[in-house]
Amino acid sequence: MTELAQDEKYIGIPRGMSYYEHYPFWYGFFNALGIKVILSDKTTKQTVSKGASLVVTETCLPIKIFIGHVVELLENGVKRIFVPSLQSIAPKIYNCSKIRGLPDLVRNVIKEDFELVEPTMDKSEKNQGFYELLKGSVKCFGITDFDTIRKASKVGWRLYNNFTTMMRNGIPYKEALRNALNGKVILKDDDNDYPINVALVAHGYDVLDDHACMKIFDKLKKMGVKVFSSWQLTDEQKIEGLNTLHQKMYWANELEMTGAAGHYLKDNTIDGLITVNSFGCGPDSLMIEKIIRKAKDFNKPILCLTIDEHTGEAGFVTRLEAFTDMLYRKKHIIQDPSKKKKTNAYAPSTNIIETAVKQ
Repeated sequence: MTELAQDEKYIGIPRGMSYYEHYPFWYGFFNALGIKVILSDKTTKQTVSKGASLVVTETCLPIKIFIGHVVELLENGVKRIFVPSLQSIAPKIYNCSKIRGLPDLVRNVIKEDFELVEPTMDKSEKNQGFYELLKGSVKCFGITDFDTIRKASKVGWRLYNNFTTMMRNGIPYKEALRNALNGKVILKDDDNDYPINVALVAHGYDVLDDHACMKIFDKLKKMGVKVFSSWQLTDEQKIEGLNTLHQKMYWANELEMTGAAGHYLKDNTIDGLITVNSFGCGPDSLMIEKIIRKAKDFNKPILCLTIDEHTGEAGFVTRLEAFTDMLYRKKHIIQDPSKKKKTNAYAPSTNIIETAVKQ
């Protein structure tokens, strides 16, 4: 049980959904205002079971996991939980209905008495932008001074920018997150020789949760595969990728799917694509169908993996191994045997912050 003083300023954050991209910002923002952040534990089989038992079967895995984390926070005595409603990130650019209605979903399936902090951001409407989201996040603490909120947001952005800088340079997620929360930016080269380069196209809540994706990054690395993802691309590169697929942006997370796929499909250093999505995700089903069709035009091999709470690790690994083996065989046939090492390695942009430590 978490011991909390009655008058202590704290907020619980479930380890799910937008946590994987936005946590460094919220950690810095709340801490700058003297608000203690209590994070739920890592996802386990029990977490999924707790969430799945409260929602209808057709609900996607990330939502089930999120609900499970809310339940576990409550079980640990955390009675103030942060569940923002991210309606729209730009005019006419929307999140899926489950993300938009996440606070309502939590309120309706969990009958326990607790305080739900549910600020809204909807850039398709007037006066519901980013700062309105921040104001709503701390209103329950009696913090209303705009200058105070703005200064705290700068602390959050500093941590977030450090985090994205490391992710863009290929630093593993856990390492980048740990360094960012400690106020560090550490960049280092991966000196390993990978014979195969693969682009992993997926949302953070699908592949950065070790339980949901069964540590797919580690599995591919052990197979001799270097993994590239949307986190190593700038927004400009992803928008260019979106244009490559002749796709107009409608969904809020479309850049990390269609945009990233479009960029890597035309990158000759990438040997193949792997998409990962949750069973029952409507927006992803449309985006992945578009990616599959375009992959044929670029003659790029693609593996599409769908996950839910019943996905078995043995079958998951078998498909990864078969795809990797196919890429090895394909490359062996077309590659000049005299070239032992690739010389056209991909170098992502690093122009985000001014100072960094090179190890």
